[in-house]
Amino acid sequence: MTDFLTEELRAGLAQARKLAARKNARMRVKVGEDTYPVLRLWKDGFALDAEDAPHMRGLVDLYDGTRHKAQCLVIASEKEGAEMRYEYKRTTTAHDRAPLDFARDDETPTGLIEHAR
Repeated sequence: MTDFLTEELRAGLAQARKLAARKNARMRVKVGEDTYPVLRLWKDGFALDAEDAPHMRGLVDLYDGTRHKAQCLVIASEKEGAEMRYEYKRTTTAHDRAPLDFARDDETPTGLIEHAR
């Protein structure tokens, strides 16, 4: 099918695909104050748009919308087409509360109910 398209049309289609992928991307990577949309995500890494993506190496934060998902140590892996691929060296899942430093008993009451007189 692409054999019959002109070069301008192919470039326009590629640009439209890139814009659609950016719009639909919920996942984002935050590096310092800069934020980049994640085009693809897999077990060992992620891909960003090669035009905007810096040659990252170090600690980044991964967000799903506004929710902090993980803190990752990454290295830039390779440029493949219009994508810049990054691999995880380490990934730490983000939690919404501090971990407990003791074992919680299953029989512990969850609240105190007082009888009003």
